[in-house]
Amino acid sequence: MNAKTMNPPKHLESLHHFIGGKRVSASGGRFGEIYNPAVGAVAKRVPLASAAEVETAIAAAFQAFPKWSAVAPGRRAQVMFAFRDLIKQHLDELAQLLSAEHGKTIDDAKGSLTRGLEVVEFACGISQLLKGEYSENVAGGVDSWSMRQPLGVCAGITPFNFPAMVPMWMFPMAIACGNTFVLKPSERDPSCPLRLAELMQQAGLPDGVLNVVNGDKEAVDTLLMDARVQGVSFVGSTAVGEYIYQTGTAHNKRVQALCGAKNHMVVMPDADIEQAVDAVMGAAYGSAGERCMAISVVVAIGDQTADALLEKLLPKLDALKVGPYTDASSEMGPIINPAAKARIEGYIGKGVAEGAQLVRDGRATVVKGAENGCFVGATVFDRVKTNMSIYTDEIFGPVLSIVRAESYEEAVRMVNQHEYGNGVAIFTRDGDAARDFAHRIQIGMVGINVPIPVPLAFHSFGGWKRSLFGDHAIHGPEGVRFYTRLKTITSRWPSGIRSGAVFNFKAGGEH
Repeated sequence: MNAKTMNPPKHLESLHHFIGGKRVSASGGRFGEIYNPAVGAVAKRVPLASAAEVETAIAAAFQAFPKWSAVAPGRRAQVMFAFRDLIKQHLDELAQLLSAEHGKTIDDAKGSLTRGLEVVEFACGISQLLKGEYSENVAGGVDSWSMRQPLGVCAGITPFNFPAMVPMWMFPMAIACGNTFVLKPSERDPSCPLRLAELMQQAGLPDGVLNVVNGDKEAVDTLLMDARVQGVSFVGSTAVGEYIYQTGTAHNKRVQALCGAKNHMVVMPDADIEQAVDAVMGAAYGSAGERCMAISVVVAIGDQTADALLEKLLPKLDALKVGPYTDASSEMGPIINPAAKARIEGYIGKGVAEGAQLVRDGRATVVKGAENGCFVGATVFDRVKTNMSIYTDEIFGPVLSIVRAESYEEAVRMVNQHEYGNGVAIFTRDGDAARDFAHRIQIGMVGINVPIPVPLAFHSFGGWKRSLFGDHAIHGPEGVRFYTRLKTITSRWPSGIRSGAVFNFKAGGEH
């Protein structure tokens, strides 16, 4: 996105912030451009909040916290139930908003909304999730128990690739736990998060509990440095995530930063090749590869396995329908904007220069009727080496690298030595190999004959190594732990009967 101080063309729709329960027009004077990637043209303008505007949102959340945190968990759950129903009622509208700014197909957009909805449904059980523990008589007449209490004002900084799902991984859990929230969505596609905030308000959420500010680094730094913000959740690139973690923790905040990935899929010689190829098609090219759980590396054990996989894969790639979300037959949409398209195409060029075998080249993809769209077709490299940039770096596009390994042990070593540790999969019929892989692999989320092992909402999502900064994964039980503090109480009530102490007034009125 090109962020600039400007007076954008009047014909462009201008977005807003959502602060204190209402839409707030921009006052900072800086705007950014939102593309419709299907046509490759600027469609809207987004205000980039000043520090003062972000502080207004923080103040609204800070003011709302005492009253909201005192609301019974069961009542907070009722808001989540109502929000769940509203998302279902507005699913088509939300998907259209999402696809128009991101470019993903309508089915893909609805799928991501559904995965976010699962976290809302998990948050509906907050009364059970916040139950503490009790130990009677830990010493003579002494009892001990624990409780979990909200942090205060929390913030979420979310990426462009899932503009609805990732925010819904954050604010429903935080708010259900009794916190208030300031969301800074991606400035590339913020319309859907803004609409979600309005639906939360419609569901009965009090003013100021959920606020949305659009912005760039200035907004992020304000959230990281303001002492009223107690916790920060982030999903995005590793470089930014590391900065957010270091800056936030330096300012005494709890931070969870879920970052980059280079997810491998190990294909064993005994694997069902048809099943593996179908898995690759969805995992490598779904959402145009713009997701942190995409499979971007296939590690084929042996040349025979690699050759068999390519034989089945290439016809499917040739038949893959690339097109805009407005065409219901499209199976893969465009890249988010021209800059991202150019970056991905640059990596394809690097792969060729470094000596990988380019089997399918997506750079020349042109969609009839959308010739200026930000489209990159499905790309495949074979005989990729581990020192090549297309192997080491997160490309975040529809580019698949096939690495040929001589043995299972080499594949395990390869995965474990990579700096990222987000997700991994193995395809095999061998239960012993699968069990060994699950235990030895140094990755946060593992799939066995499952290409994208994203846990359901009642489990937690998070990687290892440079894919996660902080001690807590997101949503599920870890989400409850992140958005609450543990308090333990030890109590003894002296008994007049047992101790001989006298608590009544003495005769004659003396006391």
